[in-house]
Amino acid sequence: MTDDRIAALERRLAEVEDRLALLQIVAAYGPAVDSGSAEATAALWTEDGVYDTFPVVLAGKAAIAGMVTGELHQGLINSGAAHLIGIPHIELAGDTAVVTTYSQLVLRDNETDSYRSWRTGVNRWEFARTPQGWRVTRRVNRQLDGTPEGRAILGAAVTASDSRGYGHGSRVGG
Repeated sequence: MTDDRIAALERRLAEVEDRLALLQIVAAYGPAVDSGSAEATAALWTEDGVYDTFPVVLAGKAAIAGMVTGELHQGLINSGAAHLIGIPHIELAGDTAVVTTYSQLVLRDNETDSYRSWRTGVNRWEFARTPQGWRVTRRVNRQLDGTPEGRAILGAAVTASDSRGYGHGSRVGG
């Protein structure tokens, strides 16, 4: 095998590893918040990371951990809640990435012994590679309630062609 082919395979493997790492972080969010693990949830973000879940904007790990231990969130998980994250659309650009996902918050309804979808949203997760690995720098969550903000996040994920042939997607920083 030539040095060029080995280098190409190494690049491809590094990209696959990056995509898997990003997928694992996004997949960890639901179990972290639904178990009430504030530190594990906050650890997904950089120290100055932001979680913008309009109208509330949480800045920094302490604020994100505080959301998990807060009265509203604790009430949800103690009555039965599941944060479900859809299959992510991942765009890589060197040491940054953007992941777009759907999300649903499902709540337990004790009166009917069932579950109901309380809200459905779309998320733009922005990542940076850090010495500790990939971390969220900003997550924007918008509800799919007919307003244009959620559709704009979805549209940004599919507007520009991806040079690797993974479909359409906007390039990070592009």
